[in-house]
Amino acid sequence: MLKMLEAIFAGKIATENIDTTGHKRLRGELSCGAGCDGCGKCAEVCPVKAVSVEQGKARIDYNKCLFCGKCVEACANDSLTHTNRDKLAELLTESAVEVSNAVTAKLGRSLHVRHLDAGSCNACDFEMGALSNPVYDLHRYGIAFVASPRHADMLMVTGVVTRNLEQALRMTYDAMPEPKMVMACGACACGGETYGSTYATVGKAADVVPVDIAVPGCPPRPSAMLVALCAAADMLKEKM
Repeated sequence: MLKMLEAIFAGKIATENIDTTGHKRLRGELSCGAGCDGCGKCAEVCPVKAVSVEQGKARIDYNKCLFCGKCVEACANDSLTHTNRDKLAELLTESAVEVSNAVTAKLGRSLHVRHLDAGSCNACDFEMGALSNPVYDLHRYGIAFVASPRHADMLMVTGVVTRNLEQALRMTYDAMPEPKMVMACGACACGGETYGSTYATVGKAADVVPVDIAVPGCPPRPSAMLVALCAAADMLKEKM
């Protein structure tokens, strides 16, 4: 324990640059090689129907994908594999924003975010909480979480939308001043298929409020969230 504390005090905590590649064992963006014969076994085993076969190749709907690896295990030809790259956010509204530029450029304004857990398992929320620590240091980009939707530029939704929180999501969105944006964070909020169709769930965030950015993953890594937030800040600057 003493040696660990000595190492921490000696090395301190270094803020990291944004890195969208993880450990070599990370289940990241899927890659479909030339050996795919369109057998459809990957689609059969997908628990959330995120995999389909189009023109003889596997196609992944990352808004639904849980990155569970079942499709990779079922691939008879080993042509479907995980890379160690984060699947980055999808910009759902028309914008000329280049995400790579949004990350590296100096932001012209701040971004205030209101988080709403619409019914998550807390995995996305834990990863989101890491954004404020010294390693990811969200505040260096002029981005901060706020307590009131009336102070927020963007609403960040995690979890599948439950019946009990559908009204809260609508009211939170309505309370925000214009211009405003919505980010769906994680497979539940993006795709809504994680828990299937039940009496207790409404579905994905886009079924209740208009979504501008979708961040796939179960859960997304903090670096992927950070890229999306930087892109959102740049999009907001264009709207102002």
